[in-house]
Amino acid sequence: MIKTGMCSVTFRDQSVDTIIKWTSDVGLDGIEWGADVHAPPGELERVQSIVRQMKQAGLEVLSYGSYYKAGVTNQPHSFETILLTAKELGAPSIRIWAGEKGSDEATRQERQKVTADIHRVADLAENDGIAVHIEYHGGTLTDTSESAKQLLEAIAHQNVRLYWQPAVGLEVQDRVEDIKVVKPYLKHVHVFYWNIEERLPLAEGLHAWKQYLHQLHLEDSSEDQHFLLEFVKDNQRDQFQDDAKALLQLIADYRA
Repeated sequence: MIKTGMCSVTFRDQSVDTIIKWTSDVGLDGIEWGADVHAPPGELERVQSIVRQMKQAGLEVLSYGSYYKAGVTNQPHSFETILLTAKELGAPSIRIWAGEKGSDEATRQERQKVTADIHRVADLAENDGIAVHIEYHGGTLTDTSESAKQLLEAIAHQNVRLYWQPAVGLEVQDRVEDIKVVKPYLKHVHVFYWNIEERLPLAEGLHAWKQYLHQLHLEDSSEDQHFLLEFVKDNQRDQFQDDAKALLQLIADYRA
């Protein structure tokens, strides 16, 4: 089942109350809460307050967007603390990063370290019924579709899947081909529309997103898949409302 939502990191400068209200007002299903500002790891009372407000608004917690970098030492928070926070939040999944080096830069040993750590945290999360999803992102081992595929094959864990988002600088058809490569490992999607590094209204990119969605949609329609707005032009509420409307229309047209 496709569910729509937004990432709280879209509006780092806004309060939890505001983000919940804006998400509810536009008719999205839920929120991926970011660990950097709104739901910091270990701050359980703060997280419990978020849960209460979400229930009152009729919204779902769709994910916990952590900034855990697999295989990296001396991080601000352990994965165990992140997992405890996600559990308190009632998040079905935790988003992590595949290290802190791109596929061209990482050594074989560093790649093996990232792989082993993701397998470790996937085991821990699975015990609590929480999935682990890897951010598709530059500067990590998921900076290309081939590297991401190689990583997921090496991890070989049923509790690990992949987020997807449009790689900056690629043509639409190249992105479609990338989706085909990683399709067996895909789960959720971050939605935005950029031209190189300029944020644009999502409505201007629907021609591209229709092509992406055709490839991205999971074949098992009983499995939840989240399409989450992440970046908004000029970080404005009005633009967020327009983007949410465009996202909902995109999904509606696909279902028709």
